[in-house]
Amino acid sequence: MHKKQIFHLILIKPTHYDDDGYPITWLRSHIPSNTLAALYGLGDDCRRREIFGPDVEIVVKPYDETNTRVRADRIAAAIRRQGGKALVCLVGVQTNQFPRAVDLGRQLIKLGLPVALGGFHAAGTLSMLPGVSPEIQEAMDMGISIFAGEAEEGRLEIVMRDAFNGTLKRLYRYTEDLPGLEGAPTPSLPAKALARNEGRKSSFDLGRGCPFQCSFCTIINVQGRKSRFRTADDLELIVRENHRQGIDSFFITDDNMARNKLWEQFFDRLIELKENEGIAVNLIIQVDTQCHRIPNFIHKARWAGVYRVFIGLENINPDNLLAAKKRQNKITEYRKMLQAWHESGASTWAGYIYGFPGDTRESVLRDIEIIKKELPLDILELFVLTPLPGSEDHQTLFKQGVWMDADLNKYDLHHRVVHHAKMSDKEFEQTYRDAWKAYYTPEHIETVARRHGAIPGRNPAEPAQFMTMFKIMFEAEGIHPLEGGILRLKYRRDRRYGMKTDPVGVFHYRLARESWWKLKIYARLAWQGWRIGQKVKHDPRRHEYTDLSLQPVIEEDLDKLALFAETAGGEAALSKKRGEDLMRAKVAARQNLQRLEAAE
Repeated sequence: MHKKQIFHLILIKPTHYDDDGYPITWLRSHIPSNTLAALYGLGDDCRRREIFGPDVEIVVKPYDETNTRVRADRIAAAIRRQGGKALVCLVGVQTNQFPRAVDLGRQLIKLGLPVALGGFHAAGTLSMLPGVSPEIQEAMDMGISIFAGEAEEGRLEIVMRDAFNGTLKRLYRYTEDLPGLEGAPTPSLPAKALARNEGRKSSFDLGRGCPFQCSFCTIINVQGRKSRFRTADDLELIVRENHRQGIDSFFITDDNMARNKLWEQFFDRLIELKENEGIAVNLIIQVDTQCHRIPNFIHKARWAGVYRVFIGLENINPDNLLAAKKRQNKITEYRKMLQAWHESGASTWAGYIYGFPGDTRESVLRDIEIIKKELPLDILELFVLTPLPGSEDHQTLFKQGVWMDADLNKYDLHHRVVHHAKMSDKEFEQTYRDAWKAYYTPEHIETVARRHGAIPGRNPAEPAQFMTMFKIMFEAEGIHPLEGGILRLKYRRDRRYGMKTDPVGVFHYRLARESWWKLKIYARLAWQGWRIGQKVKHDPRRHEYTDLSLQPVIEEDLDKLALFAETAGGEAALSKKRGEDLMRAKVAARQNLQRLEAAE
C-alpha cells in the first residue's frame, strides 16, 4: 500500500514575556484565542479538500502558548520522525507578542523549518507606516515570511502551497483587500486544545471591522471600517460542532456585537437551538455604551445565553473621549446602560483607559471613586493609553518624531511607553498602580457583591470571586488580569533572547522564593474574597440592599451626580443632552399635532 506523504501545518499563538523575560504561560489560561481557532478552521478545510492531492495527508496542530510550553526542538524532532514537509505559522501576533514570536521563529528556522508570521502588528505597521518597519525587515532578513492581512478566500492555501513547493515569499500583503466572511470556513479547535482553557471555553468571531474612528484603535486600520459578517447558518455550524465535543461556553470576539447588523438573527438562532433542541450556550460578548437603546438587544442577548459583557466605557470625562475621537460614548447614558445590564442579571466588565493628556493623579483617582459610587459596574479593567502600531495615535507620534519605547514587549496596555504631558514617569506609573488598588478594595468588592445579592437568584459570591482574581493577578503576578490564568509555569531555558540564562540552582532558588511570596498573597486575598462572598450570600436582608448607583435615573437629579458635576466636560455633556432631548420632544409634539390635524 502506497504510504501518504505528510504536510505538517503547525499553528502557534505566541504569548509575550513578563518583566523578567520569561514567557507568560499557565497550566490553564482564561481567554481562548480566536485567531488560532480561525486559522485551524481554515487549515482543516484545506485538509478536507486535499489541496495537495490524495497522496498528501495534511496534519494540523495548534499550540496556544498561554497554556502550552512551545519547544521548537521537539516540534522539529516530531516532524523529522514522521517525515514529510512542514510550515510553522506564528498566528495572531500582537505588538507585545512580536519579540517572543521572532524568538520562536529564530529557533525554528535554525532547525530547518519554514516559518510565517502574521497578526495585528505586521498588518498594522504595514498599513499605517511608510515602507517596512525595522523590526519587520529584521524578521524577514532572518528568513521569516510576513503575512499581513486576513487568511480567508484561499490565502492560507497560497502560503501552504508555497511552503510545500519550497517557494515561500518574504512578504504576503493583503491589507488592502479584505475577504468576505459569509460561508467561509468557521473557527474551530479540537477538544484536546480547548481542554487547556479554564472552563473549556472556545472563541469565534461573527463579524470584523468597525465604523467608528477611535484614534487609539488598530482594528479600524487592520480589519477596516466596513463591517463584514458571518451568517446565522455559520453560527449554528460552530455551535453544533463544539456541542459534539462537549463545548458550550464561548467568547464572541466581535469588537462590538451591538453594531453587528445581524445580531438579532444570531440571537434568534441560538434561542431556537436552546428552546427546540436543548442546545444551550454560555456567551461572553463585547458591546458599546449605546447597546441598551437597541430594542430587545439586552433581552435577547440574555435569552440566547449571554452572561457576561465587556463594555468599552473607556473614560468618564467627555473631553478625554472627544480627544480620542470616541464620540459615540455618551456619559449621560452610562448609568442607564449599566443598570439595564445589571437588572438583566448579566455581569458587566468595562475597560477604562488611563493616560489621556488631560489626566492628572488627582483626576484619575477621583474618577475611580465616582465610578465606584455612581455606576453599577462589576469589573473595571484599567488600560494604559498606548500608541499601538497600526493606530492613528502611533502614526501621529511617529510622524512627529515623539519618543516611544523601542521595546515592543511593553506594548501590552499595562506599561508606559511614552512620556505623559502632565505627570512624571514615576508619578504616572504609581498612579496606575494606585488606581487598581483604589477600585479593588475589600469594601468595594463587598459593595459589588451586595448589588448582585439584591437580585433574586444571583450568587453574590461570584463577583467577589472574580474581583479577587483580578486583585491577585495584579498584586501577586504583576501582570494585567486579562493575561491571567491558573498556576503560572516558568522555564529556565525559555528566557528572552539576549537575556542571561540563570544557573540551575540560582533559577530554582529564586523561583521557590517567588512562589512562596505569591502563595501567601494568593492565600490572604482568596480567603478575604471568600469571606466577603459568604458574608453577603448568607445575609438574610441582602435583597433589601440598594445604593446610589442602583437608583432610577431621574433627569432632574443628574446635576447632583459627580459624574457630571466634577468630570472634565461633564456639565457640557449634560447640557447638550438636555438640549437634544428638548429638540426631540418638540419634533415629537409637532408630529403628534400634524397627525391630529390630519385625523380631523
